[in-house]
Amino acid sequence: MRRFGYLCIFLFMLSVTNVSAQVSVGEKGTLSGTVFSDYYWYAQSHNSDFNNNNGFWIRRIYLTYERALGQSFSSRLRLEMSSPGDFSTDQKMTPTVKDAYLKWSKNNHQILAGISSTPTWGLVEDVWGYRSVEKSPLDLFDFGSSRDFGLSFKGKLGGNDRVGYHFFFGNGNSNGAELNKGKKVMLSLSYKLTDKLVVEAYGDWNETADDPDARDSNTLQGFIGYETEVVNIGALYAHKRFESLIGSDSEGLDLVSLFANVTLSNNLSAFARADHLFDSNPNGPSNDYIPMSDAGEPTFLVGGIDIKLHENIHLMPNVEAVVYGEDDNGVQPDTDIMPRLTLSYSF
Repeated sequence: MRRFGYLCIFLFMLSVTNVSAQVSVGEKGTLSGTVFSDYYWYAQSHNSDFNNNNGFWIRRIYLTYERALGQSFSSRLRLEMSSPGDFSTDQKMTPTVKDAYLKWSKNNHQILAGISSTPTWGLVEDVWGYRSVEKSPLDLFDFGSSRDFGLSFKGKLGGNDRVGYHFFFGNGNSNGAELNKGKKVMLSLSYKLTDKLVVEAYGDWNETADDPDARDSNTLQGFIGYETEVVNIGALYAHKRFESLIGSDSEGLDLVSLFANVTLSNNLSAFARADHLFDSNPNGPSNDYIPMSDAGEPTFLVGGIDIKLHENIHLMPNVEAVVYGEDDNGVQPDTDIMPRLTLSYSF
């Protein structure tokens, strides 16, 4: 893995060198970056080992190179790095490939080949608007992945471009290598009811095929979003079902979320969100940056303010919390509370 990281850095630096050469002859190419970082304090945790943990970390670094290849084709390479968020690993940040695709564009339609974004929560994340503070709801509760390796078809339909579509046929293993014969199919359809109000339906099917230790799954999501220059509001419901390859036993997870952000002045905004999982969170302990209990129904809360220091620099004091219901044995985990000072900037 370390050698792979070094190779990525080498290739990325080589591409940067090529950018300089290409720009000098008039060809298009852009290099950009984004950083999300925090000072955090785990004021209270369901896991007493995490109580009063505090420090600085970088949750994400994106370095992105994009280049147009004629009138119809373009390419993108994005590397991602992050600090370990499990409160036990102290390894240094290692780059991984986040995006690597060739894109063909024609009018309002695109075809992407390679590692690219999935339709699972793209629209939701846009309306939420604060990926720098926290992942979107389905991402946070591990209902899917933001990336996959395969073919993607996306675009707009209709005279007023009110219908949006995004179809993805991929490996179903995020940006990792394929490990089984199964594939994942994802589709989102959105419709703009007005210029400010949009609805979306999303569904996927992930087949694990010959993997005896994995289970097929499918996800359904309904979303409605309202966007203006002053306020954004979003609400969603999602259901994920797992099915055993042996027998007919199945189980599911149900998630609801409500969020909003509002512009208070030219340089000040506020945001808040609440997610509730109607089941215990089986992946809670492995959740990065705010590990959750796998006992009791979790309600995730986050709220804060956004101070715009510059068009590309945002300082965001915020508080995250997870409140748990009682589990089947009548035990209720302690509430997780984490105040943070988040800094986000792009260049």
